[in-house]
Amino acid sequence: MARLPAGIRFIVSFSRDQWYRAFIFVLTFLLYASFHLSRKPISIVKGELHKHCAGGEAEPSFSGQSSSAGHRPPRQLPDNETDCGWAPFDKNNYQQLLGALDYSFLCAYAIGMYLSGIIGERLPIRYYLTFGMLASGAFTSLFGLGYFYNIHSFGFYVVTQILNGLVQTTGWPSVVTCLSNWFGKGRRGLIMGVWNSHTSVGNILGSLIAGYWVSTCWGLSFIVPGAIVAAMGIVCFLFLIEHPKDIRCSSTLSMHSKGYENTVDRFRLHKPVLHGEKSRPLTLTQDPEMQCLLMADGKSSICPSHVVVLPGDSGNSMTAISFTGALRIPGVIEFSLCLLFAKLVSYTFLFWLPLYITSVDHLDAQKAGELSTLFDVGGIFGGILAGVISDRLEKRASTCGLMLLLAAPTLYVFSSVSKMGLEATVAMLLLSGALVSGPYALITTAVSADLGTHKSLKGNAHALSTVTAIIDGTGSVGAALGPLLAGLISPSGWSNVFYMLMFADACALLAEGTLTPESRGGRAEPVPHKLFGEKAEGGPCPEWLALAFCTRSWKRPKGRLENSWY
Repeated sequence: MARLPAGIRFIVSFSRDQWYRAFIFVLTFLLYASFHLSRKPISIVKGELHKHCAGGEAEPSFSGQSSSAGHRPPRQLPDNETDCGWAPFDKNNYQQLLGALDYSFLCAYAIGMYLSGIIGERLPIRYYLTFGMLASGAFTSLFGLGYFYNIHSFGFYVVTQILNGLVQTTGWPSVVTCLSNWFGKGRRGLIMGVWNSHTSVGNILGSLIAGYWVSTCWGLSFIVPGAIVAAMGIVCFLFLIEHPKDIRCSSTLSMHSKGYENTVDRFRLHKPVLHGEKSRPLTLTQDPEMQCLLMADGKSSICPSHVVVLPGDSGNSMTAISFTGALRIPGVIEFSLCLLFAKLVSYTFLFWLPLYITSVDHLDAQKAGELSTLFDVGGIFGGILAGVISDRLEKRASTCGLMLLLAAPTLYVFSSVSKMGLEATVAMLLLSGALVSGPYALITTAVSADLGTHKSLKGNAHALSTVTAIIDGTGSVGAALGPLLAGLISPSGWSNVFYMLMFADACALLAEGTLTPESRGGRAEPVPHKLFGEKAEGGPCPEWLALAFCTRSWKRPKGRLENSWY
């Protein structure tokens, strides 16, 4: 008999469950990458919406952000038939107007996110996400239609941004919940670190697509990404599988000698019951998920007769959690505040980096947009690195704290070195992208998933979307403030913008530092302190600070079963 081709051997080497999980991984990756693809054009087109002209001709560089107060406003010709900009963004207050566009989108996104998670828990994910993607594609394209229909009303663009921000909130809680349904806690940091690179991939693609038309027909910079998002919404409706049980497939469960607790029931493995032995009555499961579970060594399957299903501790485990109930989960408030400041820094780069590069390195809008993608390339590696480190150390907060600690001085160096030339800008873009995006990616993915399945929920399976929405919604408040503050501060000089970003990074580190053992119902024992040579008696000491300055880290509180996310 002929040997099977190598490609076929590769296909059959994976189980049906593994292929489905890989498919969901790739599909949700592409779905949310398309969301970010549609958010990027506004930052690329800013350099085209306003240009500085002298004598009717555009200057080769966009230097308005560092210009003096006595700067002459650009001359506008009738009907806006000029290269000086697009009304109403051709006036001297263009920074505030462009900042208001960012703020309207992100403020609507932040408010809508709190509601989105609650609604998402009560609706089918596939329908909810499909609606959001189709609506987002429509509103993104509507912004670009302003170019073709010669619309110069500032209110039109603001309302379009607000509506787009609201419908885009359907994306994040849906995809995180779906992915968490398919992947268990094992190596969650690595898996979600790789998966979260969709943010950077979407930003890169959005920059390249928008940059292709920005100088010739900026309306297409919005219409093409809008069409892509809508098309992916149709793909979502046709192919997204919300839960492995929908196709009689297994979830990824980590089996231990102790009972393993998932979001609904606890599965406890026992030795096989021999014939003739007196045993307690067992409740056997006929769930197809349990029929394809494997032992930890992956060699032998578990007969359903060896599995006992214990009902969840809570009688209303299938009831969606309330907003206040989600806030009471240990760590939700602290990580939400940390993400607020971390996302402020990240989204300021997202919306204003191309304009900064144009001003400092004297490049046109297209080249600046292409160069800004290096920040997202660094973000890909930063998210993966954060996931790997947090999995290895089993300490999410320590990983975030370390990267935030390194990000602040990196931002200062970036503000100084980037003025020395293009090569220095490239290097600092990669490094800054990794350190800024690493904590942001870890909190919005692995940490949110860990908190959404926290043991305090007692098996409630309807909490993940709400917890994810609370954390990301709070972070989106910072995302709304960052670009707005950048627009207000930038006329006084870009160095002041970087000081604002460094202050926000320090606030994120401080918020993350409030995660003490007390917040999880325990109290740390005294730890010898290197700096002072004495024991730190009783006071709160953040994990990242203990690792940096103490001879040993704080002891785990008594009675704590796991310490996966701290």
